[in-house]
Amino acid sequence: MTVAILGGTGIYNLPGIEVEEKRVSNTYGDAVIYEGQGDYSDVVFLTRHGADHTTPPHKVNYRANIQALKDAGVTRIMATYAVGAITSGYPVLELAILRDFLDFTSGREFTFFSEIERGIGHIEMSKPYCEVMSEKAIELGPKHGIGVHDGATYVATNGPRFESPAEIKMYQMLGGDVVGMTGCPEVYLAAELGMSFAAVALPINLAAGLEENITIATGNIDEVRETMVRLMLDVLRETSDEDCTPPVLL
Repeated sequence: MTVAILGGTGIYNLPGIEVEEKRVSNTYGDAVIYEGQGDYSDVVFLTRHGADHTTPPHKVNYRANIQALKDAGVTRIMATYAVGAITSGYPVLELAILRDFLDFTSGREFTFFSEIERGIGHIEMSKPYCEVMSEKAIELGPKHGIGVHDGATYVATNGPRFESPAEIKMYQMLGGDVVGMTGCPEVYLAAELGMSFAAVALPINLAAGLEENITIATGNIDEVRETMVRLMLDVLRETSDEDCTPPVLL
């Protein structure tokens, strides 16, 4: 069993865990993964924006990253996203467990089924995020002393610009709860390769139109991020491949 933490903005390492950097190549391009050492030899870490945050969301090679995790033997992924809060049920600097998504991205390489030789590629998305790992994150939240809120619908936009107030109002009307730029196509690319995927979003601001100007939270944000990573590691440790069933390819 090999599991992965897929890190977003502000998540550039695994606190207290020694890792070995590996640069890998596959059909879709190059990627950098970090393999845990010692007691964490079954953990792989990938930071989608790069260790120095040099890759903007619309330039991330999502297929190369997800294929790199698959090639490393990963069966289950816990992903993190820095997001803007759209609805009041998801406070800034508390965690939101993703359960569904709205994909407003465009122009991205979004499937491994571009060539018909691989098949049609109709991946079933009724439950895109692993219920078992999501429930475990909710259960373990109090142990880590952090607020965890269930049931969030993630709105994926292209970036790198932030959304307009009118766009945010539209996303609210459609049932969105948090908004970010990288959640799609990651969730369904992982499903296409047969990996279970769960996601924890961290609202770091209120979305456009909900306050006079967008203000990115500071305060104890680094502490919250570290707590979030430790929570996800615990989730991966306290669940198993047998517990989790990835979406079905129809």
